[in-house]
Amino acid sequence: MRMRVLPAFSAAPPPPAPPPPTPAAPVKVYLNIYDISPINNYLYWFGLGIFHSGVEVHGMEFGFGAHEYPTSGVFQVEPKSCPGFIFRRSVCVGTTDMSRSEVRTFLEDLAEDYHGDTYHLIVKNCNHFTADVCKRLTGKPTPGWVNRLARLGSVCNCVLPENIKVNAVGDGSAHLEFSDDGLESNASIVDDSDIDDLDHLLTTPNSEIVSSIDKTLTPGRDSL
Repeated sequence: MRMRVLPAFSAAPPPPAPPPPTPAAPVKVYLNIYDISPINNYLYWFGLGIFHSGVEVHGMEFGFGAHEYPTSGVFQVEPKSCPGFIFRRSVCVGTTDMSRSEVRTFLEDLAEDYHGDTYHLIVKNCNHFTADVCKRLTGKPTPGWVNRLARLGSVCNCVLPENIKVNAVGDGSAHLEFSDDGLESNASIVDDSDIDDLDHLLTTPNSEIVSSIDKTLTPGRDSL
């Protein structure tokens, strides 16, 4: 009897490996700078100024202010719209690879080091906070002129009265959450290559400055 040899069954080829995930594009990190007092009209000519600053990343801005409680003084507002101040300019400090959720987690952790009752005009103010955030997110420093008066310390006590202490924003915008809405602004944007020249690029702010000297802002209950 002749035996019939059946052909061998070949295994199906393995499916192709999925392509590696495309890395997210780096996100720009901006330092938004505000005038606190009309005295900046005079201090400008000396390369100085009394400024508030916030960090803008993923379409929202974060800052640090004072209050009397041992809880976070970190707050969130819409970019270039911090209440009580006049927006001056934005500086592109660098980029970060962190996602929105990673930035949120990072700020929640960092907020433990920035309680409202630890705010100090000379050693721990809003500009110290933004410098810390920008350094950790981008590896790059913020422009030195933004916090120059604080570094001069007691020499400038005459132009840094205690009654201009900036408190944390306490309105409905002071929540740590991200919006997916696109936010646009006509504010001037300065690339990081221009940071070293900013001392000479400052423009005289709007004469109708809203001073925060007499404005008391309190932290929201569910701020950081």
